Amino acid sequence: MEIEWLLAYLLLGAFVGFFAGLLGVGGGGIMVPVLTTLFAAQGFPREHLVHVALGTSMAAIVMTSISSLRAHHAHGAVRWDIVRGITPGVLLGTFGGTFIASRVDSAPLAIFFGCFMAYVSLQMILNVKPKPTRELPGQAGMVGVGGGIGLVSALVAIGGGSLSVPFMTWCNVKMQHAIGTSAAIGLPIALAGALGYLINGWGSSGLPDWSIGYVYLPALVLVSAVSTFTAPLGARLAHRLPVATLKKVFAGVLILLSAKMLHTVFGS
Repeated sequence: MEIEWLLAYLLLGAFVGFFAGLLGVGGGGIMVPVLTTLFAAQGFPREHLVHVALGTSMAAIVMTSISSLRAHHAHGAVRWDIVRGITPGVLLGTFGGTFIASRVDSAPLAIFFGCFMAYVSLQMILNVKPKPTRELPGQAGMVGVGGGIGLVSALVAIGGGSLSVPFMTWCNVKMQHAIGTSAAIGLPIALAGALGYLINGWGSSGLPDWSIGYVYLPALVLVSAVSTFTAPLGARLAHRLPVATLKKVFAGVLILLSAKMLHTVFGS
């Protein structure tokens, strides 16, 4: 692999980790469109571009999720009763979602990703917070909600926070606990998603060297390694920088990256 690609993965890891720590957002919204563009520039088969980007992003989120979970648990912000109730559905939904994604062409996946990132960006720009109007559902309801969150997460390679935090807030869970619990839920999402994309890509023809299924190891290792160091830096600066303004800027970046991804997939 040429040195410029190694540097690109290192820079991506630094960017992802920093903004994950600063804004508390997962890296999938950044990683998927950037990796799609980088993979295309390296000549990866067009039919596998989005799948490998999704699988690699999911695997990279594992380490970030562990770090985030530990930090929130140390502050007593994780509702483990919610984690236990929602995890079975999250695991089934995410793992099953990878089978759906693997059988869908890159173009429809890119469109779905772009639309979802537009929703996330609008949510960040408007700072939308649902009013608490009900209580958490029973076990069957929690499994169903977890399945839906996991399914969408598998299709866009996110930790589920953009869905689970509004859901828990709607159900009268304090915002601090909703964010901390969402971080904990992100780990089973990342594990199930990474495993699912690994299995579904196993034996696929035309995948690049150093791939295990739909997970591209050089990008995984470099992005994960650097993001682990830059995430604490972003977290420390969160109390010194204008986070509300930065969120709006970040939302604009997500939209631009998604547009670039669509151009990459649909361009000649």
